[in-house]
Amino acid sequence: MTDRYDQVRAVEWVDDVLHLLDQRRLPQVEETLVLDDCAAVADAIRDMVVRGAPAIGVTAAYGAVIAARRRFAENPDTWRVAFEQDLVHLNNARPTAVNLGWAVQRMREQAEILQGDPVPGLLALARDIHAQDIQANRTMGELGAAFIEPGSGVLTHCNTGSLATGGYGTALGVIRSAWAADRLSSVFADETRPWLQGARLTAWELVRDNIPVTLLVDGAAAHLMRQGRVQWVIVGSDRIAANGDVANKIGTYSAAVAARHHGVKFMVVAPASTVDMAIATGADIPIENRAPEEVLELAGQPVAAAGAQAWNPAFDITPAELVDVIVTERGVVERPDPAKMSAMMA
Repeated sequence: MTDRYDQVRAVEWVDDVLHLLDQRRLPQVEETLVLDDCAAVADAIRDMVVRGAPAIGVTAAYGAVIAARRRFAENPDTWRVAFEQDLVHLNNARPTAVNLGWAVQRMREQAEILQGDPVPGLLALARDIHAQDIQANRTMGELGAAFIEPGSGVLTHCNTGSLATGGYGTALGVIRSAWAADRLSSVFADETRPWLQGARLTAWELVRDNIPVTLLVDGAAAHLMRQGRVQWVIVGSDRIAANGDVANKIGTYSAAVAARHHGVKFMVVAPASTVDMAIATGADIPIENRAPEEVLELAGQPVAAAGAQAWNPAFDITPAELVDVIVTERGVVERPDPAKMSAMMA
């Protein structure tokens, strides 16, 4: 189901194959890749055709369906051996997003109890994971929007909308819900270097949904806060530790530090599948380091001095003490700590 503020779907299962909107080419080109090979699905996750922890999880679930279909057709008696190798390959596509491993494990467990052709049972689960993600996002949208006073300005970082999820979005879902409820006066989006997810993706989604958006360079966020133009920073997460520390797109920590200094509230919105209670603190969350070319080049063209090196962590850790509220579909945790996180996840 879509509505006037929810027009985008990045991951779809159509005619028994996976359709992915290629987010590397947005906003200039809207191209959909049609995939029926599990290795190609893993490549799409690694190469950021699809990105955002929930969307990666949904994509991996459909990738497992594709893998099972091929392996069962090749050898109905021993298909599970090759299928497990495919799942490992999927799981290794990107290390930080916990939803990836969560979805792969759910598909693995489902496959273990299936008899005969595994595809119908696995497809049913993948569709369920997808539908539950959208419903969870709508729930989070309403829960998060309730914290926002009418007339507020909000700032978001990276992309947390329909492109990053099964649909509607996490942090951007809160912004959609708050806008629909006439609670927002303005929406600002960091450009989000080096992949420019804010400029290319968040701005594209909001324009598509007729929600006015103002883009700013990442380094302008603190100046915007100092002027009193935003009351909330609202972001997503790729993994949340048991104490409430948050891994999210690089630059999130900077925004949280600036927000605390300027008295701006900081909200993290993510499905419960993003909470990893097996990880005590953010110090234990693996941080993906990506190719230096992503910083040294832009759209394949060099922008840095020849011979310069680059450090390119994809994520950073925002400590729980800088987070005012974590919103999941299970409920809300204000001023998170281990006890509150445990109670929510119980």
